[in-house]
Amino acid sequence: MDELVHLAVADGLATITLDSPHNRNALSAQLRRELRDHLNSAIADDAVRVIVLAHTGTVFCAGMDLKESRSAGSEKQGVNEFPAILEQLWTSPKPVVAKVAGPARAGGVGMIAACDIAVAAEGATFAFSEVRIGVVPALISVTVLPRLNGRQAHELFLTGETFDARRAAEIGLLNSAVAADELDAAVQRYADMLALGAPNALAATKEMLIGHRPSKMSEAFAQMLELSAKHFASEEGQEGMRAFTEKRKPAWVPKDLR
Repeated sequence: MDELVHLAVADGLATITLDSPHNRNALSAQLRRELRDHLNSAIADDAVRVIVLAHTGTVFCAGMDLKESRSAGSEKQGVNEFPAILEQLWTSPKPVVAKVAGPARAGGVGMIAACDIAVAAEGATFAFSEVRIGVVPALISVTVLPRLNGRQAHELFLTGETFDARRAAEIGLLNSAVAADELDAAVQRYADMLALGAPNALAATKEMLIGHRPSKMSEAFAQMLELSAKHFASEEGQEGMRAFTEKRKPAWVPKDLR
């Protein structure tokens, strides 16, 4: 059976590519399984600093494989597997960048929202199409709703309307929408900037961004003071400050970016 998801690692960048264009990169059981495996491998690889989620074909991801789902039990419809994929993307200690060259629907939009940074070609389109086939965008709401304001979420979830990349950027689903011929460079720019950050500091910052904050301000400050002091005293923190005073790049910066 041919692989539907590929992993390539070079110069600290892990590129995970959805490669099932025959069904518009739909989330079939095989694709879900391979995507989870490759995400695990990239996260566990100390040589990997940044992960890029990309695709072949004209469509980023059409959501669940509905043909497969109609003939399968709930366990095989991704009800249990897909949340794990979204959580992998959302909680990965290594930054994840979505590279979107074509349309995304339903679960595909959920994956884009789960990534830390998302860049799309201006020709890409998006839709929460679930209500139009009689289902609810429940699972993806966990990653999508934190990106959108309430009015936009109500409108787009309830109408199922298709919207373009420029609007997706305006409402917070994307970081930027660029011309198709600028997509590679835009993604590389983000990857290079992320690689300048210290690995442990990036992981801790990401955990801080998605973590729960105490309701009392005094407790929040105490929690953040502890986090700050820990990383100031860490090996990374000390190296970063030495590098700053010595006017050089820290040791963790890839050689091609020094």
